[in-house]
Order: sequence, then structure tokens, then C-alpha cells
Amino acid sequence: MSTTPRLRLRGIEKAFAAPVLGGIDLDVAAGEVHALVGGNGAGKSTLCRILVGVLRADRGTLALDGAPYAPSSRAVAERAGVSMVMQERELIQTLSIAENLFFNRLPRRLGFIDRRSLASRAERALAAVGLERLDPDLPVSTLGIGHQQLVEIAAALDRRCRVLILDEPTAALTAPEAATLFAHIRRLRGEGVSVVYVSHRMDEVLEVCDRATVLRDGCLVSTRTTTGLQLSELVREMTGEEPVRAPSLSARRLGAPALRVRELRAPPLVTNVSFTVHAGEILGLAGLIGSGRSETLRAVFGAAPSDGGTIARGDGIALRIRSPEDALRHSIAMVPEDRKRQGLLLTASVALNITLATLARVASRWGWVSRQREMEATQVVVSRLGIRCESLEQPVAELSGGNQQKVLIGRWLLGVHEVVLFDEPTTGVDVASKRAIYALLDEMARGGTAVVVVSSDVRELMQLCDRIVVMSAGRTVAELNPAGWSEALITELSLSGFTEPTAA
Repeated sequence: MSTTPRLRLRGIEKAFAAPVLGGIDLDVAAGEVHALVGGNGAGKSTLCRILVGVLRADRGTLALDGAPYAPSSRAVAERAGVSMVMQERELIQTLSIAENLFFNRLPRRLGFIDRRSLASRAERALAAVGLERLDPDLPVSTLGIGHQQLVEIAAALDRRCRVLILDEPTAALTAPEAATLFAHIRRLRGEGVSVVYVSHRMDEVLEVCDRATVLRDGCLVSTRTTTGLQLSELVREMTGEEPVRAPSLSARRLGAPALRVRELRAPPLVTNVSFTVHAGEILGLAGLIGSGRSETLRAVFGAAPSDGGTIARGDGIALRIRSPEDALRHSIAMVPEDRKRQGLLLTASVALNITLATLARVASRWGWVSRQREMEATQVVVSRLGIRCESLEQPVAELSGGNQQKVLIGRWLLGVHEVVLFDEPTTGVDVASKRAIYALLDEMARGGTAVVVVSSDVRELMQLCDRIVVMSAGRTVAELNPAGWSEALITELSLSGFTEPTAA
């Protein structure tokens, strides 16, 4: 058996405004699932982008199965057998699912795209990740983030490769979808494919990976086998500190109803959703991808059209919400799931992105934005959330995904809102940042804000929430209190609407 590593990295360095990677040495064996873990800004995604030719290292060498490897582009890397599913979606929104699956390898016949073969191959690829119900001819733009993530994973699994890099692959997946992905990873391992697995979910790392490499501030801290490895040890090496206990989320005192949603319809995914959230409460919305969770929040916020049902204040007075501007006037704010397309101005500064919703607070009496007020307000939020940036004027696009998420959440800390909707608030953030966000949501609720949280992580909802409303196939199917919930029950209820026979 060959002892030559599938991937060998020596002295890899990369700098942008500041050093990002400093002399990384790493070996990945054939048929190994190798985790890259570290806090936001540790350099994980940058290292992966170098491996697939999206970025060029400033110094250092790469080898693939013992041969020099220096991909000049992603296409060159894929031809060499190195593929990556990025943390940020890269699908072309105007093309169909099938066209995205096989974008650079479309089946052809007599010089034209063979549509029958394309549809057949797409159906097989989608079925492999549990999406056999999806029409391959649908435009990708009609899909939610979770479905788009699975489409990208399906494309990667269908491609024959020597190295598959997965950057936060389960960030938008629920437990059943993640379990399907893990089964594929184990299959690939058995076929000799090397998998580089980047994740902030440490339980997944310990479950599916053979070894874990810890990066901190662009430097390699350690590489260890996961057998017998404790979560606390990983966290200590990632942060350089003893693990901080999760905040104590003791029972909150609920106030009067703040928002009532009744029989909401927002086709095609939301057919009958009802819930009430109280002042001082954190209400969770659980469900599988395609259940309509995110679409429900978007309809309540006016970011997606609804065609039936009512959205009302706690006193029963109906609200007319046709746009996000309407929602904000009614003191409803939202942190969306897709931060890049729906939340952030990527080329704008950290300061502008944080103050965007509350410009009046940082404006002079003549209506001009006061730079001093803007910087002071931004610095408070940056310090409170631990946002890592070179300066407050740095473009948000240059921040890591986790720090981008914290900028988006920080936007709503400068205003006072009766209801705040959070769609996957901890996507792409590290363990320490996740706990800080939990504490922030708890603080908001204890201050009297009604908080609604959508999360693909059932355990996260069970830790955070006072109640959980379970959705399945576009409708609410249950409302659970802590005394009556369990991960198994929530998963079973989430599946119920997809397993019931369809009415004739």
C-alpha cells in the first residue's frame, strides 16, 4: 500500500490586507476524511480555495499523489480530480437545476444538448441526495438555500474525483439530509476518495472524520486522530483558551402576544401556517428543507408575496405588509438566510452595513450621516459581537463568512424592534461566536423583544427556544413545549407531511 499522501502541502502562505495563512504543512491520505476546523478568520476557506485554484498561494508547494500540483483555475483543479462545494452558493440562478448540475459537462448529441439524457442524469443525481421530488427543469432561483446546497452537493458527488472538499456542507441541512450526506462520505472513503471536511459543527467532525487539523489565526495548531478526541480539546485548540460554558438560558417571563400569524399562504411552499409569538419569547420554527420555514419568515417580513391568511399585532389588529419597508414600520426586523444576496452590501464598508437600517440615528440635524456617530455606533456593535476586521471601513466582502453573519446580525442591535425574525442565525459561525449569538438572542428576549428563529439544527432550537412550532410540507403540524419535545419527535413530525398520501 502506497504511503504517498494524496495531498501534500508545504509552507503555504497567503496574505491580503494582512497575513491569512502562515506556513501551513499538511498531508491528507487517500481514502481519508480530514477535517479542517478553526474559528472565523482562521484561514480554512482560504486554504481550500488555494487547493482548487480559486486563489494562488504567495509561497509554498502542493503535491497531488506525489506529483507537483499548482492549479491555475478551478477548471484545471477539477480536471486533476480536485473538486469543492463552496460555503457560499455558486449556482447560476437563471439556469435550471439540471443545467447547473452538469454545467461544464452537458450531454450532447449531434452538437446540441441532449435534453432527454440531461433530464435522466439529473434525476439520478438528485435522487442520490433525497431530492427525487424536484423537477430538474425548475430554475435554481426558485429554490431555497437548503435545496441549493443539496444541488451543489449532488453535482460534486456525481463527479469522479480524487479529492472532494466540502466547506460547511451541512450549514443549511437538517439532520436527515446531513445523515444522507454522511453516508455518501463514507462511501467515497471506501472508494479511496479523500475528503477535506470544513465545519463549525464539532459533533459532525468527531462523527465522520478520521483526523482533524486545527487552524488558528492562519497557523496550524495541531493534527490529531478523532478517535477518543474530546470536543473540549478541539475548542481549546481552536480558541487558545479554556472552553466557555454555553450561557444559562433559564426560563424567560413571557409577555403579551406580539405577533399573530393565521393560515398564512405563500405559494408554492407555504400553504397553511399559523403561530403566535409573545413579547419576551424565543419561538423556534423547525422542519425539513422544503417545509416552508424560510419562506414563512420572508412572507411575514414582506420580502415574498403572500396570497392568503393574516398577519396581525398581538391585539389582533391586522397588518398590511407588502414590503420590508412595511414590516419595519410595524417594528418587525429580519436577519435573512442568504446573507450575500438578501442581507449585505458586499462592496460597502462594515460601518455602512451595520448602520444601514438606522441611518437616522447617526445623521446630523441637517440629515447628513455623521462620520463620527457612524464610527462610534459601529464600534459598539463590532466590540459586542467580536467582529474581526482590519478596520470599520473594510469592505464586508473581505470578511470571513462567520464575520459577515455577525455584521448582518449587528445591524439590528442599533434599533429597537418589537419582533425580530432570524433565519439560520448561526450559519457559518464558530463555536465561540455561536454561543455569543445565543446569549444575544436571549438578551433580546429578556428585554421584551419577540424573537422567531428558523434553524436546521434541532438541538439548537431545543437549547434556545421557549416553544417550537414544527412545519412539514408547507403547514404547521405541531406546537411543542420543552416538557414534550425531543429530537426524535421533532424529526418525526417534520417528516409527517411528506409521508402522508397525497389527496386525489
